[in-house]
Amino acid sequence: MRIGIIGIGGVGGYYGGKLALKYSGRSKHEVIFFARGAHLEAIRRDGLRLVTAEGEYIVRPMQATDNPGEMGPLDLAIFCTKSYGLEDAARAIAGNLSDDSVVLPLLNGVDITDRLRAVLPRGTVLYGGVFISSAIQGPGVVRQMGGTGQLFFGPADPADVEKFRPIEALLQGAGIKAELSADALLPLWTKYIFIGPMAGVTSLTGKPFGEVLADAADRALVEGLMKEIEAVARKKGVHFPPDIVQASLGKAAAFAPTTKTSMQLDYERGNRTELDIFTAYMVKAGKELGIPVPLHKKVYAELLQRD
Repeated sequence: MRIGIIGIGGVGGYYGGKLALKYSGRSKHEVIFFARGAHLEAIRRDGLRLVTAEGEYIVRPMQATDNPGEMGPLDLAIFCTKSYGLEDAARAIAGNLSDDSVVLPLLNGVDITDRLRAVLPRGTVLYGGVFISSAIQGPGVVRQMGGTGQLFFGPADPADVEKFRPIEALLQGAGIKAELSADALLPLWTKYIFIGPMAGVTSLTGKPFGEVLADAADRALVEGLMKEIEAVARKKGVHFPPDIVQASLGKAAAFAPTTKTSMQLDYERGNRTELDIFTAYMVKAGKELGIPVPLHKKVYAELLQRD
């Protein structure tokens, strides 16, 4: 199988790194990194230095490139870009996909699969996501800061789930905690109701997880944002358990107290952020569905000023 990792940031570096560490040069699977800039040059020169909870590794993919024409056909394309670069990256590698190709997005957000399907003329686009905190530490270096590393994915049609068992086996074979789901929308929204509010409040306050949850006002804001997402998700037909908000707060508390969200790190570094898939999406969805989301509107307005 020819596997393209589209975007070698914190997520792409971690999961792509694990795949390349296991398979590159030692199996019938070929792992290709699609990256750019100084990060790409460092990977080409020295390999990817991957620092995880299990250890530190130097990873060398079969190929690292910024030119889709050099990549050749892809059986599996794993998208790990930022949301604001999603469509451009998809158009760039569309020619590398066939009708039999599988596309697995691991971005934050609940509308990513729909956005990819609107751009890609070929290939089956799955739902997917991950629970991890990881980031580029410098050119050629990706570090995991927290999270379980859990990866979930699945098709739109539950009847098709067994078709993708080989991909689950491929991921698990590389030491990735991957789970194929017949109802992938549930884990997708389960992640979103947790990470969206935490991204918004950590970015707004500049505090890591532990400090946000220890502050009564910040914690109340997180809980209120989660309740707004719950209302929107249930309106969309997502079958959350009744205790989803408290479970999500517990999930946040299980992270290391020093954990920061990727959006918070982007604000701190002066980078472009993924405000669009978190608070902006909820403001839009609330308006479309007629569900009040005043806390999302408030957080969005304040963060938009910083952007």
